[in-house]
Amino acid sequence: MLDLNNTNAQTLTFLLTGIPGLRGAQAWLSIPFCLLYVIALSGNSMILFVVLREQSLHETMYYFLSMLSATDLSLSLCTLSTTLGVFWFETREIKLNACIAQMFFLHALTLMESGVLLAMAFDRFVAICLPLRYTTILTNARIAQIGVSMLVRNVAVMLPVVLFVKRLSFCSSMVLSHSFCYHVDLIQLSCTDNRINSILGMFALFSTTGFDCPCILLSYVLIIRSVLNIASSEGRQKAFNTCTSHISAVAIFYIPFISLSLVHRYGHSAPPFVHTIMANVFLLIPPVLNPIVYSVKTKQIRKVIVKIMIRKQRQI
Repeated sequence: MLDLNNTNAQTLTFLLTGIPGLRGAQAWLSIPFCLLYVIALSGNSMILFVVLREQSLHETMYYFLSMLSATDLSLSLCTLSTTLGVFWFETREIKLNACIAQMFFLHALTLMESGVLLAMAFDRFVAICLPLRYTTILTNARIAQIGVSMLVRNVAVMLPVVLFVKRLSFCSSMVLSHSFCYHVDLIQLSCTDNRINSILGMFALFSTTGFDCPCILLSYVLIIRSVLNIASSEGRQKAFNTCTSHISAVAIFYIPFISLSLVHRYGHSAPPFVHTIMANVFLLIPPVLNPIVYSVKTKQIRKVIVKIMIRKQRQI
């Protein structure tokens, strides 16, 4: 047994895993994974570039969109090196401190995405239900406060999780189930009692996504009630259309999130590769699909992208 309080903790090494049972096909599987990372990085970088560059997009809705893209971009970068390292070069070893750092950022960024989606739901609620007070409620200062408060919240709930992982002791089994460091995966390798770690992990989950999801649902109940009070069908359709991109982003995040939770909780009889694929889907699908959805569904974003592309072609 290895105690993390002794000096051997500095050399403690874990082994990452690609997709269990499909190791021979990992070279081929790396192609779609690489493609997804390219789409996620380029798509979210493009959204950030467009919002920052175009003066007409310096509005509340697009500030929150840029927060979402920055979170998705960071989340993709967080797992890029280890995932492609395992698939391409069989680089499976990861030191304890690096593993804990990746775990912290991975979970903190996931919770950040949930918080940004809640902020975007609040933005849509104010825009539709309180349109006359929109500019006075969602000022630039308040947007910055919302962003900072979400960041502080996520760091605050994740720090105890990280500190208690550092207190664990590990036995001979050092093989992780994923190509990145996942909290549940890591604490299951502990020789010591990990109930406190499980409780802290559940508290972090329920105090963030467990709060955000019901609030998002409540905001849409109020939005739907307000939209149904609009007299004209054209006005109702226009109001709903302003929410379609955000509803898609919420579904893209929470459906894989809930599916992964159910698989981890009730899918013990499922093959190991199912858990691994679900975890990768959860981490990759939102960063890949969010910029596509907002580029297609949001007219202003689409127009600016087309304008920039035409300008580039003329320069060539």
